[in-house]
Parts: sequence; C-alpha cells; structure tokens
Amino acid sequence: MKTALIGLGMVSATYIDALAKTDITLAGVFAPRDTARTAFLEQHRLNARNHGSIAEIAASDVDFVIVTTPPNARVDIVAELAAAGRPILMEKPVERSLAAATALVDICETAGVPLGIMLQHRARPVVGDLRRMLPELGALRMVEVHVPWWRPQTYYDQPGRGSYARDGGGVLISQAIHTLDLMLSLTGPVAQVTAMAATTGFHTMEAEDFVSAGLAFANGAVGTLSATTASFPGRPETITLHYANGSARLDTNLLSIDWQDGRRETFGAATASGAGADPMAFTSDWHRAMIEDFAAALSQGRAPMVPGCSALEVHRLIDALEKSARTGARRNV
Repeated sequence: MKTALIGLGMVSATYIDALAKTDITLAGVFAPRDTARTAFLEQHRLNARNHGSIAEIAASDVDFVIVTTPPNARVDIVAELAAAGRPILMEKPVERSLAAATALVDICETAGVPLGIMLQHRARPVVGDLRRMLPELGALRMVEVHVPWWRPQTYYDQPGRGSYARDGGGVLISQAIHTLDLMLSLTGPVAQVTAMAATTGFHTMEAEDFVSAGLAFANGAVGTLSATTASFPGRPETITLHYANGSARLDTNLLSIDWQDGRRETFGAATASGAGADPMAFTSDWHRAMIEDFAAALSQGRAPMVPGCSALEVHRLIDALEKSARTGARRNV
C-alpha cells in the first residue's frame, strides 16, 4: 500500500519512524510551505513526492492519507479528501470540540470514507492481555486514572499551544485524551462527572494544565481522575481497575494484576510515554501497530481499531469534564 502525509510538525517524525517498520510506502508529503516540505524530505532522506496542494494528494493513487495537522486546520482537508474517496488516518484529537469532532466524523460517514483516529494506547500489547482476563476478573468496582505529566513553559510558548482556538483546550484534549480513551475502551461509558480544572502557576497559557474529577460509570463503578502537565519532572500515566476478583494496573506497557486470592501476575515492561519535558520521548511501535491495522482494515473491509465514531466517546467525556469544571456542577456525559 501507499500513503501520503499531510502535516509535518513535531509528531510527524514518529509516523516516519513507524512507517519505516512496515511494508507501506510513503509516496508523498504536504505542508503549506514548500521550504518546510523540502527540508522535511531532506532531513528524513525520503524518496517521496513534494505535493504542492491537498488536491494533488486527493488526485493521487495513494491508498490512504495520514493527517497530522493541528486540529484547527483539519475540516477543509478532510472534506477534500473525503470527496475524493480517500481513506484517512488522523492524529488525535478529532477536532477542538465535541460538536466540531462530530461534524468531521459525519463528513467521512456521509462520503462512505473510512476514518481512523490515532489513539495508539489501545495498541499496547498488554492491553490485549488485560482484555483476555476481564471475564475472570469479574465486575468492575472502582477506577483510578493518573496522568502526572510535565511540560515546561517553552512548550506552551509555541504559537497556539494550549489555546482553545488551535488545540481546543489544555491537558484534557492534548495529553490525557489518550489515557481516557484507553480507560473507556476497558470500562465502558462514564455516566456522570464532577470536575475541577485550573491553570497552575507553572504555566502561562489559556487553557487548563490541571484537572481533578470524580467519575460515575454506567456499569455502577466509581472512579477518580487526576491529569496535569504541571507535575515535575513528569511520571508515566497509570490506569488502575479494581474488579471483584482482583486489581489490574496499567503503567504504560507494564500490566500488574493482584488477585484477591493472593496471586500476582505481571506482563510487559514499563516504557517511556512522553510524560516529561520531551513530549516525543516514546516508542513508535504503537503508531506502527495502528498504521498496520488501518491498512489491514482497508484490505479486509472492516473497521479500524479506532474508527472516528469510537473516538467521539472520549470527546463526549472531555466535553462533560470541561462543562462540569466551568459550572462547578455534576454533569451527565
């Protein structure tokens, strides 16, 4: 298969590294400035076409397109690609707000074009191990989610970073979205939230860098969420799920299960997750798995691991958390 890459910012290098580990060919790239495209191709020693427009990519013979632009720059790109029937694999978040994300997903669904979202934490190998054990673990009773990350002020000094106009918010939609999406894929939906959000003295930014919330799940479980980019020097995110027969803790790619009968099992190994000052300090293996799954889904005529409609679930949760934090009231999701 062949793909093209639209958007050559910070995360694009991860996609290049991931693609190099697959049989998929990067056939072309696009960014608004020709100098950026030329420099990117030279930096990564790529034999790919320097496209001068989205229209060129839409008219090319690529099998799908990867879109990594900031969320405020996507809707026109997606509309043009969807009109041309080009499947799209897109960086998270879908868009800046729930309403905008829903509208973007609708564009692809109306056109009958596959849309996949890069929420790559679902592709961690130990997540599959945990899913296989869920029946034995029993009923879910309590959930703990912690995202104790750190970003220096220089990160937010980049134009638009941490703003509602470009990013759609702060730590929730830009960082914690990965962990919350993975949580939802394991727990099922959250029914109600009670949240507090703030911007700490560590950062000068428009949106929040700290969120604390209580969660009430549709299945009767309860939980807590803490997410921040103000926890120096930054530690890996964790999800701890307390079931009737045991507790499971995901620490990036390390899974620990403590059974109520005294047994303890571990799977995988802890890895870097971009929790500290370098946001790109993580493996590209999960991106590779998502890209390969998307290509396989196209070949097999099935949905990808994270279709656009599935990604809307985490957007609904983030929307409820933001509204609860603004009003100080409990919100339905």
